[in-house]
Amino acid sequence: MEAYTDKLIAYGTPLALKILAAVAILALGRILVGIVAGVVGRMMERHKVEATLAKFLVSLTRIALMTFVIIAAIRALGVETTSFIAVIGAAGLAIGLALQGSLANLASGVMLILFRPFKVGDYVETGGTAGTVDTIHIFNTILTTPDNKKVILPNGKITADSITNYSAMDTRRIDLVFGIGYEDDLKKAKTVLEGILREDARILTDPAPTVAVMELGDSSINFVVRPWVKTADYWSVYFDINERVKLTFDREGISIPFPQRDVHLFQEKVG
Repeated sequence: MEAYTDKLIAYGTPLALKILAAVAILALGRILVGIVAGVVGRMMERHKVEATLAKFLVSLTRIALMTFVIIAAIRALGVETTSFIAVIGAAGLAIGLALQGSLANLASGVMLILFRPFKVGDYVETGGTAGTVDTIHIFNTILTTPDNKKVILPNGKITADSITNYSAMDTRRIDLVFGIGYEDDLKKAKTVLEGILREDARILTDPAPTVAVMELGDSSINFVVRPWVKTADYWSVYFDINERVKLTFDREGISIPFPQRDVHLFQEKVG
């Protein structure tokens, strides 16, 4: 009996010490990982890194450090970790290949958050969709269209396409074209258009609006009308000008030509 006890002590004591060492490494490692992750988080907060990206990088740091802690604990148990690390590497490669599209979206999400081509609340056109940015996630971006549809775009599709941010600038130019008939008074029409722009307080004087003859078309003389407005006033001014031009032209007797087709009927005499 004493022989078995001696053997148990002889084999059990080193194993118990290894287990204690592994547990200690795990416990202390977890504490240190928490401290390092906290420091990383505070550094990003101090440098005003976007909250979504900061949270992701802190989580990534925590996972990477805990992986090293677990490997160190396994080594403390006396297990050879070289093959273990090789298995982890192979598994990581396989997962990376399987999740190639997701990793591309992840990288694109990091780029969007770092370089900020747009922010939440901006009206953008990208990836074949136009809408207001609702949320920017690591893997995708959510837009709300003008007709209140929710569109989820993969970030990889956004960075692979051009991005038009209509909200990036404080002012925007409205481009309008109005045609008058050749028999109408050109100078009078120009004066009327300039008066409509001058009476609208939302239209900026710097830069000054443009009213000019753009072309002598097939059936009309076309004016280009380009006022500058604040971005927030764009659509309201756009709609109002169209309405006021029609009403004012009608009142001033200025015609707005529209496509017409003359049909001539010829009657042939039979017999």
